[in-house]
Amino acid sequence: MMKTAELSSQKLPASGVEREALRSKGQFWTPPWLAEVMASWITQDKPPVVFDPAVGPGTFFAAARAIGFQGDFVGFEPHSSVFAEGKNLGLTDQDFAQVHVADFISSTMRNKFPAIISNPPYIRHHRLSGDRKNELRTQAQHFLGFTLDGRVGLHLYFLLKCLDHLTASGRLAFLLPADVCEGVSSSTVWNRICELYRLEAVLTFAEEAVPFPQVDTNAIVFLISNTPPKNSFKWLQVFKRDGPTILQSLMTVGNGHGDLESVVVHERSFAEALKTGLSRPLRNNGSHGRPLSQFAKVIRGIATGANEIFFLTKTQIRALDLDESLFRRAVGRTRDCPNDILNMEVLDRIEAAGRPTWLLNLGSESKNTLPIKLQRYLEQGEQQGLSERALIKSRKPWYKMEQRTPPPILFAYLGRRECRFILNETDAVPLTGFLCVYPFDKTASGPKRLWRALNHPDTIHNLMFVGKSYGGGAIKVEPRQLDDLEIPMHVLQEAELVANEPPSQLQLLENPSQYSTVGFPKDK
Repeated sequence: MMKTAELSSQKLPASGVEREALRSKGQFWTPPWLAEVMASWITQDKPPVVFDPAVGPGTFFAAARAIGFQGDFVGFEPHSSVFAEGKNLGLTDQDFAQVHVADFISSTMRNKFPAIISNPPYIRHHRLSGDRKNELRTQAQHFLGFTLDGRVGLHLYFLLKCLDHLTASGRLAFLLPADVCEGVSSSTVWNRICELYRLEAVLTFAEEAVPFPQVDTNAIVFLISNTPPKNSFKWLQVFKRDGPTILQSLMTVGNGHGDLESVVVHERSFAEALKTGLSRPLRNNGSHGRPLSQFAKVIRGIATGANEIFFLTKTQIRALDLDESLFRRAVGRTRDCPNDILNMEVLDRIEAAGRPTWLLNLGSESKNTLPIKLQRYLEQGEQQGLSERALIKSRKPWYKMEQRTPPPILFAYLGRRECRFILNETDAVPLTGFLCVYPFDKTASGPKRLWRALNHPDTIHNLMFVGKSYGGGAIKVEPRQLDDLEIPMHVLQEAELVANEPPSQLQLLENPSQYSTVGFPKDK
């Protein structure tokens, strides 16, 4: 029997061509300690065969052998070259004898299996071709009875197809990114899955125990059986890479059990967890406060489509001899503004560091009415094909820039930073690294009071309940998700903030022209 310590870990290139190749294939091997936990759970009833739809070098097969599994392996793997690494894991040619060198999703398969395990390729939707997406939509329709949003990644389709090939009473263990339960279609998908199967447990990982410390992915393990559904399941938060303790915790009953230093177990109702998010912790039962949408309007920052031509430094503007009056101040990267206030001193510091802070701010004027040197500059962009980029070519003319009123508050929509809300004391506008927050209270103190409330630790904590989680504690929050951010009641009271109450249905019906699309009185 192989010892756990003998199993090797994948060496991840930090960047460059090799890292990009990993992303295109979605190949990130499961660490041995977690592979053994998953293999132990699916083989608990001693199945004769284990199936893996994305075998890779055989990490799960090696883990199954390490915990004493003597049965057969079946699987799919389109890249047979990785089998050589399986020999280093102690696997033999016989272990790979029933692995089909083919794409699982596109293959026709009639067999069903009592034990299925996988860390499927993590390939996001923008890397999938149109034909591939059409194929996946058809498969989702077959399993779910409805198609999925086009932004769903390939990994979720692996789960759906594998569930369709799970025998009665069979067990499935899948390692997936958190986006499968935080995306647009997630609630509908999981509600359907849990009408057909039993969600036994969900394993989440604290930052010190993440399976992929060098990858910006919040990994989660889902344990599912093909048995009658239940209304509750175990939700584990893992703090240490301690496989035996995790397995023991899966056997406990009730809340808060387990070795509290290594893992904590909560028994959660499916209805509550689906509403909160399967990847997110249980919320306390206290007052939840009010959503940000009752205090401010949120829109994304400016999308230039080509920062290299539209977003410049003052040095570049002078070298090109362009008219500075045709530019406006702007901030692009969140790292350029590391603190929670943006003022002129910060802008000057960004500029001194060689970072752009000047946005070309043209309207609908004809190119031949512009200064000659600017005309030549724009013509260079046309020669480089910039005017044919998807976002830019939709503008008339192509160099016309999006407009934003300088927002009193900026929000860093993706990151790990603590100060996510930034008070804007300048006339600068943000690019798409930020969201624009426009408080309804336009009094002198209104924006600052809201900014303080938003940066309160208890408000920041609530970002996890509206955003998508990534590796290393990073959270991405889109505009409509930020609308739902709850500001706790005690924070509202401390900041002396009063919410704009949503209008009643009667008010909307009687005076529809008086209300904006978010239901609040329009600005006069």
